[in-house]
Amino acid sequence: MKKTLLVMGILIAGLASLSAADAKANFETQCAKCHGAEGKGDTKMGQKLSIKDLTDAKVQASFKDEEAFKDLKEGKKDKDGKVLMKAVEGLSDDEIKALVAYVRTLKK
Repeated sequence: MKKTLLVMGILIAGLASLSAADAKANFETQCAKCHGAEGKGDTKMGQKLSIKDLTDAKVQASFKDEEAFKDLKEGKKDKDGKVLMKAVEGLSDDEIKALVAYVRTLKK
């Protein structure tokens, strides 16, 4: 019984780290073009769009996980309907949730 629990614990830990690695890879392919590799918004596109610094604790506090999930899944528009951020492509809901969790790790 103890061996079974130990094996299950190792598998769960492995899956969690795999999920974190996937989330980082998804950030790099889906988000870094605008948000930058570190989430600071310091890319040409990020500066053009006045993207907020995701490493800033105040910026992180300004949105809830549910809001970030919705913005990633559906995209984000301003009040006039202009696209501010395109929806992520090809990610499941679980992958989007992991991406939101990854963004939270960027806070300094």
